[in-house]
Amino acid sequence: MAKGYDYVIIGGGSAGCVLAGRLSEDPSATVCLLEAGGRDRHPFYHLPAGFAKMTKGIGSWGWETVPQRHMRGRVFNYTQAKVIGGGSSINAQIYTRGAAQDYDEWRQTGCEGWSYADVLPYFRKAEDNDTFDNAYHGTGGPLGVSQPIAPLPICEAYFEAAAALGIPRNMDVNGARQDGVAYYQLTQRNARRSSAAMAYVAPNRHRRNLTVRTGAPVRRLIIEGGRATGVELMDGTRIAAAQEVLLSGGAIGSPRLLMLSGIGPAEHLHALGIPVALDQPGVGANLQDHLDLYCICELTGPHSYDRYARPHMAALAGLQYLLTRKGPVASSLFETGGFWYADPQARSPDIQMHLGLGTGIEKGVMAMPQGGITLNSCHLRPRSRGTVRLASGDPAAAPLIDPNYLSDPHDREMSIRGLKLTQEIMAQKPLARFIKAERLPGPDVRTDAAYFDFICAHSKTSHHCAGTCRMGTDPEAVVDTRLRMNGISGLRVVDNAIMPTVISSNTNAAAIMIGEKAADMIRADAAG
Repeated sequence: MAKGYDYVIIGGGSAGCVLAGRLSEDPSATVCLLEAGGRDRHPFYHLPAGFAKMTKGIGSWGWETVPQRHMRGRVFNYTQAKVIGGGSSINAQIYTRGAAQDYDEWRQTGCEGWSYADVLPYFRKAEDNDTFDNAYHGTGGPLGVSQPIAPLPICEAYFEAAAALGIPRNMDVNGARQDGVAYYQLTQRNARRSSAAMAYVAPNRHRRNLTVRTGAPVRRLIIEGGRATGVELMDGTRIAAAQEVLLSGGAIGSPRLLMLSGIGPAEHLHALGIPVALDQPGVGANLQDHLDLYCICELTGPHSYDRYARPHMAALAGLQYLLTRKGPVASSLFETGGFWYADPQARSPDIQMHLGLGTGIEKGVMAMPQGGITLNSCHLRPRSRGTVRLASGDPAAAPLIDPNYLSDPHDREMSIRGLKLTQEIMAQKPLARFIKAERLPGPDVRTDAAYFDFICAHSKTSHHCAGTCRMGTDPEAVVDTRLRMNGISGLRVVDNAIMPTVISSNTNAAAIMIGEKAADMIRADAAG
């Protein structure tokens, strides 16, 4: 081994950055953070509106799904971050935590220590909230959490339109109740993105016990005598871990690296010629994701940020931001939305909406030449389950990502109901002076069969993949409730792959919580 550390963290995403920042607080513990991607030097990583560039190539692996057999063979772009900070450096900065019932159900399935009451202190610990300091929120933490500073008048009209359908306004969807439409809080501080890299790593790079390496993809884990003892990089360098290897590659990257290291379904690994270190069928199984649908309307005038797509207007927006820290550059472009019901009997909201202050913001989504607005919806608790598998034993090859969207008919029904809800909201009187016409799905889509045709052509991932290294107490669980790998000592998985079920919201805040909670567990276990 070239060099040794107490802890080697693989993956500088949301959870990995938290681990690096927290574990290196102990000056006697040496910590190495390895990130396959690069530094977050480009301004787009720090400007809130830079999100519009992120699904179009910046800081991404460029992966796609396999053809979706329940969606007529559709192949989806599947943005996965390849930069320090991971998803928190390229996402829309939306800070939502899910419903309390999500975590309580984890506990009810045997995940002791993961109820809402157990995880809430870690959400609060992470936060430096600019608005709330109460039982649900904290201040003084590393992560900036802020109210939007650049909403547009159409956002208030959206709230009024929802109210016309009986959907209330909610001032804090991370508080006592999730139900209702709202301005989302954002992972921002002083009108700049507050990524996990900026919150947990950048302020601590001076620590002598913390080594951060970017551009350092890992080829495989080193397993000796049933224990993870280190890692081998793509360039052949080996790095030893005296205490633990902490895998934080995300719901796609973590199972991918485990399988490349011989940990996974034996039959699959044998077929690829990979020596089996541990037959664990659960690795790469249980993939869950939120399928995003969208209603796009053309506007009666320049009511959205689409007008700033023109070069001279973009230059003016940049100048406004430099002088005032306001305007379109200060917007995440999806800072308005809310939670409601497709199934009125659901235990908590099962639909989430994101109001996009423009069109064509994400790759593959239609843009309105004259300006428009987008209202996304996703069904929050899909029953469909997919997989992550290897295409070959080549560590440079893209994985086979199969979310298996809409394999369960219930998901298809609830997704269509959610899309119809967005159309209803957009058609309400308070939005009439803003909206010229609905363009997608449009007036020709009325039957459920036509809606399904539309979904197959116009939908995308919500970027909320989870579950592929499931936590649990049953024999099929990949990690235990302290996130230790079942069957391999000295190895933990710490990211959204450990979720038994995907939470009912965006997933970045939960990844940071998982990192915070794991850091405490790791330190407690090391202390004996």
